[in-house]
Amino acid sequence: MSDAGEGLIDADSRIQERMDELARARAEKQAVEVRDPDAVRELESLRLARVELERQLDATTHDRRAAQLKQANSELDKRSEVQKKKI
Repeated sequence: MSDAGEGLIDADSRIQERMDELARARAEKQAVEVRDPDAVRELESLRLARVELERQLDATTHDRRAAQLKQANSELDKRSEVQKKKI
C-alpha cells in the first residue's frame, strides 16, 4: 500500500510543479511593460484608420479622391512611425 501512496504524492507534486510553472509563465507575460499605453491606443487607432482608407481607396473611381486617400495614407504611415518609437 505504501507504493500507491507514494505514487499519489508524486502525482500531486508534479501537478503542483506544473501549476507553479504556469503561474510563472502567466506572471512573465503580464510583466511585459508597455511604456506608453496612450501611444499603443493611438497606434491601434491609426492602424484602423489606415484599413478604412484602404477600403475607400479600393472603392473609389475618382482620381482626385484616390490621390487624397493616398496622401492620407502617407500621413498615417508617418504618424504610425512616430507612435512606434514611443512604444
